[in-house]
Amino acid sequence: MNRWRRFRPALILTFALAAGAAVSPSLIGCGTEESPLGHVFNVLSGQDITLSQDAVRELERFREVYDAYAADAGKHRRFEQFRDAFKRVRFSYVREVADAKLIDAAIKGVRDLNAEPGAVPAGELVETALDSMMSALDPHSAYLNADELRDIQVTTKGEFGGLGIVVTMENGVVKVVSPIEDTPAFRAGLKSGDLITHVDGEPIKAKNILRAVKKLRGPPGTDVRLTVSRSGQAPFDLTITRAIIKVRSVRWRTEGAVGYVQVVNFSEKVEHGVEKAMESLRRDLGPRMKGLVLDLRNNPGGLLNQSLFLADAFLEDGQIVAVRGRAVKDTVYRAKDGDLANGVPMVVLINEGSASASEIVASALQDHGRATVMGVRSFGKGSVQTITRLPMEGGLRLTTALYYAPSGRAIQARGVEPDITLTRADAKESKRQRESDLPGALPAVAVKKPDTRLTLKETDCPAVGEKKDRALGCALALLRAGSQKEFLASIGAHKSM
Repeated sequence: MNRWRRFRPALILTFALAAGAAVSPSLIGCGTEESPLGHVFNVLSGQDITLSQDAVRELERFREVYDAYAADAGKHRRFEQFRDAFKRVRFSYVREVADAKLIDAAIKGVRDLNAEPGAVPAGELVETALDSMMSALDPHSAYLNADELRDIQVTTKGEFGGLGIVVTMENGVVKVVSPIEDTPAFRAGLKSGDLITHVDGEPIKAKNILRAVKKLRGPPGTDVRLTVSRSGQAPFDLTITRAIIKVRSVRWRTEGAVGYVQVVNFSEKVEHGVEKAMESLRRDLGPRMKGLVLDLRNNPGGLLNQSLFLADAFLEDGQIVAVRGRAVKDTVYRAKDGDLANGVPMVVLINEGSASASEIVASALQDHGRATVMGVRSFGKGSVQTITRLPMEGGLRLTTALYYAPSGRAIQARGVEPDITLTRADAKESKRQRESDLPGALPAVAVKKPDTRLTLKETDCPAVGEKKDRALGCALALLRAGSQKEFLASIGAHKSM
């Protein structure tokens, strides 16, 4: 599908990776291979950004604290690194932030070290100050040291070394969102909701998720001992052997005359995977295909261009998403001719774990009437992060824009409301954390009351497969029924059985 190549310059991150005490899902992995993502990592000279007099005064206020605590080695160059990051935040962040707020946060980070004056290595001091300053912006902006910058590149490839879990941070510890099937973590028995409190006997308390997951990484073949806290049980230790994790981003199968495609995350492998999936389904079902289920549940996001590919795969024309920021040019991405599903009815499944790039796809297919969105309201991560290299080392993951659905609504802190909401009996599941629950999250834009839509109990639908997936049962029932009226009648018949 060469028509998709026009999206390749748009390689910016929409991962729900975040910094702070509470964050949205992230993948754990490690590696050293260079990723094609590298060509969108902009080198910042800092020479073209002029500071106001007030900003200069605030920077000098940090300089006084820096000079008091920093050891001499590399002192001048490291301060330049902080200055370059400060300039970039002032220029590119999605909204204007007071200089005093940025500098106050940086100074607090330094003072929280409780160190002796003149005793902190300059590199450590600047990293601490930038961690604190970036954490004061929003849950998704962060300073990346050199190792973390490499890790971001590797995870977008969909193949890396580690345990094989999707995680978040909760109250300073790592929380398992879900283990990835056929990985060491899955085979060891880690479950959704597990809290990892210690690694090899050491507490995992950390300032941001990148620092926390770094403790879990290591060469393939090495063991790591986790202390796990699970609801209703006493804490226990679990030893897992690290391995190369190959995330299969796209999975598919047939369910009778209905095609099923699951997109696990938006790595750079989605484009090829979706093409392969649809070719296989067309070959197996041909004209018998009655519909298609696109499963985006628990998909935390990934590369923006891959979400554009996926939405365009099923749209003939029209807007997919608009990206708008303070210091970036407004950009509208549009679909072109060619529907890989040939117009068959579609259902998109979402839940609270569907974030960012997943929400771009769901809202685009929903707003154009191409698919019925079913499930529960999505995570609500409607911001775009751009990775920027700093001249000396490391870089910034900075929130630079918000994205808007074709209808004009912003997804940030609001999420995508399903056309058919499926309520669940498990109250804990329905209270999972969303973007709006994260400390420092950007507020919703132009919030309005959601439209009144159909609500059903998930238990009203048949269970499908070994996992007894009732949400999928609802999707299949709708597509097989051919209309919402017939679907509701079939649900009623199932309830009476």
